[in-house]
Amino acid sequence: MEIKRSGSQASVKGPVETFSGNVRVDPLFQATEPARAMGSYVTFEPGARSAWHTHPLGQILIVTAGCGVVQSAGGPAELIRAGDVVWCPPGEKHWHGATSTTGMTHIALVEQLDGKGVNWMEKVTDEEYAAAIAAARR
Repeated sequence: MEIKRSGSQASVKGPVETFSGNVRVDPLFQATEPARAMGSYVTFEPGARSAWHTHPLGQILIVTAGCGVVQSAGGPAELIRAGDVVWCPPGEKHWHGATSTTGMTHIALVEQLDGKGVNWMEKVTDEEYAAAIAAARR
């Protein structure tokens, strides 16, 4: 048995290559073979968001605080709030982040396939983000 004590793992800033705005990633656990699941606690300040991406085995987001938005390519943007659970199927191109006025925190859970848990793509443009926020609030 292993216990990861609160505060024992360093927070990291979300890389500018894969996030827009201020994002903090707090690692929860890494995949330890033969397991392949990993998890992080991710906090988005208002206006911050991920780039478009996919996951080879899908992703679960558990919103723990605030209000955010999630969108799959070609689909409607959806507001997500504390207590919501989002399932992103394998290979589905999507992004998620905070609204323009409210921060959002979620636990992100993924499984790795051949050592890879995410495939990062292009950033969500300011125009895409603004349109998604406006549509989600209707």
